[in-house]
Order: sequence, then structure tokens, then C-alpha cells
Amino acid sequence: MSNFPSPPPVPRDRQFVLGQHLRMSVLTTAQETDGRHDLADVSLPPGSGTPLHLHTGYEERLWIVEGTLTVWAGPDTYTLRSGDFYRVPMNTPHTIKAGEDGARALTVSSPARFTELIRRAGTPAHLATPETEWDMGLFQAITEELGDVILGPPGATPGDLKDLPRDS
Repeated sequence: MSNFPSPPPVPRDRQFVLGQHLRMSVLTTAQETDGRHDLADVSLPPGSGTPLHLHTGYEERLWIVEGTLTVWAGPDTYTLRSGDFYRVPMNTPHTIKAGEDGARALTVSSPARFTELIRRAGTPAHLATPETEWDMGLFQAITEELGDVILGPPGATPGDLKDLPRDS
């Protein structure tokens, strides 16, 4: 048994939700790293997934703490478990989906952008209720500002790109 002290709790002003879809604690901000990276502790409920998207301004790294998370990235599909790591390079179409027990992952974006997206588009966790929804219009506007591109709805994978309707 170690005598190391427990880390301090994450301050309330660093905890956010996106409706019932995602819960995030910001562990490291862009301001703390001169924009080099951010670090977040993200929890996804069972079956929760993201729209098919890509990042033009940052890469994303996922380290699974608990549960399972399936990642579709470019031609790859992996189901990640506790202790697994995956890197999504910039400009790679990808989506994720939590397994039947949900998932908890540490996410790093480099340069820092992901925590800014959730902080600005989400709801402070202490204000959230079971009825809290996320504002898709606001989310879309911020993703575009940060250089993210939504390519398809949740459930779509990179293999579906040729079949998805395109905006002109």
C-alpha cells in the first residue's frame, strides 16, 4: 500500500456535460500548456457515440481507463479496453461508440482544442439535470470555428462516406 496522497478533486468550473451524451473533467487547459495540448477525463454512457467527423487543426489521443470504446478511424476499426491507447491523426474521418457498460477515457488533443469545444458547447456539470440537452446549433458553430468537420450522423463510419449525402 502506498502513502501517496490522493489528487485534489477536479474543480467545479472544469466539469461539463454535453446533454446526456458525455461528461468531461478538464485536467489540463490550453492556457496551462501554451496551447500545446489539453487533457480531459471523459465518460460516455453505454452506447453513446459521436457523429462521423474529422479535425483539421489537431490530433486526438485516447487512453481507455474503464469500459470499452470502439473507434472507426479511416480504414481502421478497433475496440479499445482498459489500458489501450489509440491516436487519431489530423484530417482522419473518425467516430467512436461506447460499449454496453459505457467508457471512460483520458483524451489529449494536440494542439489544444477539444476541451475548448466541450467547455463552450456544453453545460457546467453542476447545472445539469437528467433533462439537460445539448444545443446542436451551438456545437456545430464551435466545431466549425475550431476546424472540425461533421461528415455524418452518429452511427455513420468512415466506410459510409461514399454513401453519405454531401452539401454543395
